[in-house]
Amino acid sequence: MFHPSTERLIDYWRDRRGDAALPRRTDINPGDFLELLPQVFVLGRDGGRLPFRLAGGFVSDLHARDLRGQDALSLWALAHRLELKSALDVARKRRTPVVALADIRALGVASVGMEVLFAPLRGASGETDRFLGLYQPIGATARLMGRPAYELGLREVRPLGDDNRDMPRLRLATLDGRRIA
Repeated sequence: MFHPSTERLIDYWRDRRGDAALPRRTDINPGDFLELLPQVFVLGRDGGRLPFRLAGGFVSDLHARDLRGQDALSLWALAHRLELKSALDVARKRRTPVVALADIRALGVASVGMEVLFAPLRGASGETDRFLGLYQPIGATARLMGRPAYELGLREVRPLGDDNRDMPRLRLATLDGRRIA
């Protein structure tokens, strides 16, 4: 289970999808979730980059700059970018949302937890070339004391099943070098 705002946007994405594999960008009406708009973003896809097409006020303020055109992966810790990009590639191919559990990192203060939703969308070309996203803090952002995030740290990526629960992941166990499960 996720924060109610994250759940709401996932459910909205599923409702807009209907019987199709993915909702189209034009199926999304920002007026349907006005109270979430400051936390919402839309990413494009340009080769290996994920440029911001739109970013709500909270998203831009958190990073203390206009994010239009900036690669979203550049906001994440260098050590976590490949894992996140791989997860988003899988989400795009499987046509299912993922939620990244993240830490907002700012200088001189404790990090603050956040859920970052990435829900794939079909563009005008019919290709899965966009993501509808949401920054949902799960801790008190007042702890950042107005300081901008210098990076986001990735704790875990959760691909979603139909009931908004994360999908099972393959796990292997070994005992004395032998695989047992």
